[in-house]
Amino acid sequence: MSKSVYRKLRDKLDAWLSDEPPPTNIMPYDFNRLKFEIRPGDVLIIEGRSRVSKIIRTITQSPWTHAALYIGRLIDIEDESLQQMIRSHADVKDNTRLIIEDLLDHGTVITPLNFYHHHHIRICRPIGITPSDLHLVMSYAIKALGQPYNVRHLLDLARFLLPWSILPRRWGSTLFRTSQGEAESGICSSLIAEAFSSVQFPILPYVKQNDELEVEMYNRNPYLYTPKDFDYSPYFEIIKYPLFNPEEPLPYYRRLPWSKSGLIHHDHGVLLAPHHNRARKIVTETVKNPSTSKNKEQEKKAVLEKLPPSDDGKE
Repeated sequence: MSKSVYRKLRDKLDAWLSDEPPPTNIMPYDFNRLKFEIRPGDVLIIEGRSRVSKIIRTITQSPWTHAALYIGRLIDIEDESLQQMIRSHADVKDNTRLIIEDLLDHGTVITPLNFYHHHHIRICRPIGITPSDLHLVMSYAIKALGQPYNVRHLLDLARFLLPWSILPRRWGSTLFRTSQGEAESGICSSLIAEAFSSVQFPILPYVKQNDELEVEMYNRNPYLYTPKDFDYSPYFEIIKYPLFNPEEPLPYYRRLPWSKSGLIHHDHGVLLAPHHNRARKIVTETVKNPSTSKNKEQEKKAVLEKLPPSDDGKE
């Protein structure tokens, strides 16, 4: 197979795995608050909707399938050499909020924060990191721009396409691993983990006692990190911006737009709330409406029989 044909097949596979359907639900957080409160150096963990995101979600048992590093706006970056690196890889305005991420089909790239407006996002903020170390972390990530996605990912993609249960158990620990000496880009979390490790900032370090019973910490292989590790890390503060601000005077849960229909919702649709008298009334009114059923009374009776007696003991 020629290199050009191989490259085309690889690109098509990458595009197919990375394609995301449009959102079907309202996001449970306030994106406008998030984009004004986010700080350079924050790690964003993202709930993706692509095919590869679904696979990662299954493997890691976590809804967080992608990670990115927020670097701020060009006007916020004082180092002109870093500004030039960014401009050479992305045509962006000076006031555009930017993130660095590692994408399956593009490698390490600059992306506007607004690209993830319709994604569920959580901010993980490094606790107590110094401004100088934070600058080094962002510099490390910016200097990685343009690196290709690790070639090893082709093997991972082949594994992704197989039923996970039939793979040897030992494959689970090496799925996101790469050997030393290969391209530094791995999956999305690897570059971010490398950047923080470069200044000895911990994420989920390995901790043990030495022969003198003293505690020692070791940086983990950055290729073993997944997005959920930033959520679990005790060294990152989790920042959330709910859709309704809980800091306003009236308790926020009193201001939530709860439905007054007496219905409850589960993963497969809307259900009646059996304990709610209003729900019984809704059932009656619904069955009275025109339907294709030949016997409306039987339909009504069948629905009501499934409900427990009302509080007043009347049907």
